[in-house]
Amino acid sequence: MTVGIRRPLDGPPAVATRGPGVATVAVQGRGGSTRLQTRLCTIVVMPCYNEAARLRRADIRDHFLRNPNTGVIFVDDGSRDATADVLTALCDEIGPQAATLRLPANRGKAEAVRAGLLAAIDAGPRYVAYWDADLATPLELVAEFQQVLDERVHLQMVLGARVRLLGFDIERQAARHFSGRLFATAASLALRISVYDTQCGAKMFRATPEIRNILLEPFMSRWIFDVEILARLLARRRRDGAERPEQCMFELPLPKWADVRGSKVFLRDYVRAAVDLARIWWRFRR
Repeated sequence: MTVGIRRPLDGPPAVATRGPGVATVAVQGRGGSTRLQTRLCTIVVMPCYNEAARLRRADIRDHFLRNPNTGVIFVDDGSRDATADVLTALCDEIGPQAATLRLPANRGKAEAVRAGLLAAIDAGPRYVAYWDADLATPLELVAEFQQVLDERVHLQMVLGARVRLLGFDIERQAARHFSGRLFATAASLALRISVYDTQCGAKMFRATPEIRNILLEPFMSRWIFDVEILARLLARRRRDGAERPEQCMFELPLPKWADVRGSKVFLRDYVRAAVDLARIWWRFRR
């Protein structure tokens, strides 16, 4: 299928118009737009906020140039540094596989991911994903996520899981590892499923109307929106009478993952996460 994306993508989430074999994402913005057309199997969404100094530009560029069936939408979440200029240059280097969606103000990672995924789905690929821009999860693992969805047609979602196993290269601070285990236990209880890692910043979805529908409403939580995505999908499946709604999800143990300097978690963030988890449980408890 031919996919057309207009870039730069400034402003609100994209609105798609479709013609015979063509999906065009058009978002009007201050910088104008240029129609891009390419054949894409997967579109990766990368939320970016003040990433000008940290963005591994060469690694990102080289990955997408090596994989012409995979595209990327960078979501600039109201950055105050030179992120917008860096992303514009990076899109020029990658070519018609890349676009930038610019949010007018900082709205948080949750809204950046939601806006990017909606724009990606409206471009008509088979799969969409979101991926942390610091590349804590290497981009070469995108292909492994795709393979899981290719082979298991009943799945709607693949979650990266940072499991510390022999032979795996998972570099994670001990404090974050143990706090993550506690949070995953609480999330499992709230969601009524067994899930190892809700917070890994690498997830892929089948680009279906079902996934699009669970993204239409803004998230309640800016911090643990990943859990809210799971809760929305599970609630929808339970309303439809599914006996085991979690069977549409799959956790993929990552062979490699590394903490990246520059990301900080404070005590108030843990408190906020606990409050948000309680709110999510209360809303989707039925």
